[in-house]
Amino acid sequence: MFICAGAFYHLDGATWANFYIIVGSSAGALTGLQFVVMTLITERALPQGETISAFGTPNVVHFCAALLVASILCIPWGVLGPAGVAVSVSGGLGVVYSGIVLRRALRQRGYRPVFEDWLWHTILPAVAYATMLVAGISLARDFAGSLFLIGPATLLLVFVGIHNAWDTVTYITMTRPLGGKMETKGTAEKTAPDPSA
Repeated sequence: MFICAGAFYHLDGATWANFYIIVGSSAGALTGLQFVVMTLITERALPQGETISAFGTPNVVHFCAALLVASILCIPWGVLGPAGVAVSVSGGLGVVYSGIVLRRALRQRGYRPVFEDWLWHTILPAVAYATMLVAGISLARDFAGSLFLIGPATLLLVFVGIHNAWDTVTYITMTRPLGGKMETKGTAEKTAPDPSA
């Protein structure tokens, strides 16, 4: 008999499988949102390179990680050990990737992050991935407790991706080119327009 990891624990008649179907399909659909954001960045000639690697690309990774974990937990496993290993590996890779994102955010020079940026782009994703790593290890022994950790961690990655994509769109909207330089309303130094333009 095959068992969907999410269907192991019932709560008020609903299964975890339904939760992961919702989260996974949302993450898959929202990945397209980030492509719209990247198009806006390209059209506005905003800083790219390390800045995109630190603040844009991770959103796609978070959406894909949520989709991956949701898919893992909806596979009809015969036992939960392999599902736990897969979730742990996903969480471990996410922790490593969070460190890479932190390094890129510190190295880039196109944007000066504030505390909210550090929280949403580095701290919260690292917490979500670390939670997956630990909960995946204990999934076979304590599936109920582990699922109550993996579920919120997966959902947190979706929320982080949504917040960061929205934050990027807001930043793009509030930033406009002026005389070959970027001006951010209320935060950047004003520069005089180029008379030759």
